Amino acid sequence: MKQMIVLSGPPGSGKGTQAELLCQRTGFAHFSTGDQFRYEITQKTEIGKKVQEYVKQGTLVPDEIVLQIANNFIRENKNNGIVFDGFPRTIGQAKGLDEILSKNQKAVDCAIFIELSLDEIIHRLTERRVCRNCGAIYNLSFKPPKKEGICDICNGELYQRSDDSEITIRRRYEVYQQATQELMAFYHQQNKLYLVRGEIGKDLVQEKIFNIIASGNPQSASGSNVNLY
Repeated sequence: MKQMIVLSGPPGSGKGTQAELLCQRTGFAHFSTGDQFRYEITQKTEIGKKVQEYVKQGTLVPDEIVLQIANNFIRENKNNGIVFDGFPRTIGQAKGLDEILSKNQKAVDCAIFIELSLDEIIHRLTERRVCRNCGAIYNLSFKPPKKEGICDICNGELYQRSDDSEITIRRRYEVYQQATQELMAFYHQQNKLYLVRGEIGKDLVQEKIFNIIASGNPQSASGSNVNLY
């Protein structure tokens, strides 16, 4: 079974959900930069203080800091598989991750990208609602709350995030596409790139992802070293 898994996808593709499901199924550690940022900030570590400054300024956390956090996480989970959720985001991060893993006698085994059309992304995200109190996520079509506007878990108010408007979604998608083309080419050259169609439903997507990491050898499609699922 493959151990070092990069899992990526556009906003609304469900990559976070898929990463959580995969970790529950395999016992792998779940690396999410957002979760790690919040942890470092909450613990008031030196790295956390630096991250908080960038967050306050509304700027991206530099690759150097992100890779330092990733390095610490990899060392803490040296005897376990890891699912890298939405990381790396840049070529610099991808190359840095390779260097860190190499120093730990490891390597990225596969990079799985969930593909989803812009129309489907807009449909999913404009119907997403979040609890103001506990942060639980709902979707008016796929996972509606039992009572309209009310969280099933804590009875908190549900709201639509400002970045879930169609204009913002289109902008985020463009940014993702620009960054992702380079990343996909990077992993394509290493014969580690797998593409999974995200519109087939959560359960089928999970099965395809699990089959990818469970297979010993990549199965190329049409003589290409891009693996299509």
